[in-house]
Amino acid sequence: MALGYVRPARPEDAGEIARIQLATWRVAYRRILPRHVLDNLDEAWLARRWSAAVQEPPSGAHRVLVAVEQAEQSYLVGFAASGPADAEALAPGEPAEALGPGVVAVTDLLVEPRWGRRGHGSRLLAACVDLWRTDGFGRALAWAFDGDAATRKFLTGTGWEPDGAARALDVDDMLVPQLRLHVAVPTEAVAPADSAVPDEPVAPADPT
Repeated sequence: MALGYVRPARPEDAGEIARIQLATWRVAYRRILPRHVLDNLDEAWLARRWSAAVQEPPSGAHRVLVAVEQAEQSYLVGFAASGPADAEALAPGEPAEALGPGVVAVTDLLVEPRWGRRGHGSRLLAACVDLWRTDGFGRALAWAFDGDAATRKFLTGTGWEPDGAARALDVDDMLVPQLRLHVAVPTEAVAPADSAVPDEPVAPADPT
């Protein structure tokens, strides 16, 4: 019987996080971003970024969590990263003070496609929410590509809603539209949904 759980990322996880990120982007974004952008992403460079994020986070509220499936051996199958909302969470023209100090931003939430529909996305999100509550956040934000139906379906299925903000990322001279979703952080713990939740590729906010 396979068991799934979530734990804080460790320095030695950086390489596997990068591999999952790259593999998932190339599936989730193959019809959204230029192929050459995905083909040219450097896994070693991503691993160095994740190593720094895990070992030297900007604050104690910046967190990286990993999802693990444990059967005869353990497999790292997904991850989530979040931190206090900063300029990257703002919509174009939105003033810096618009979001306030009680807002957290999800920068990445990914489950490798071959491990989808097994509850890992739900467990990652539930673990994030528990930590956001501990850190005193009252609202969470995430940007999703308009063409990324998996992310939008997953988040709206767990209570997130578009907040009306939109932007377009310039990806190698190609403008890719995004919308921002938000949710109130519940004041009490909520059990994660079961594995029926559609948690295949849940895409990150900014692949560049």
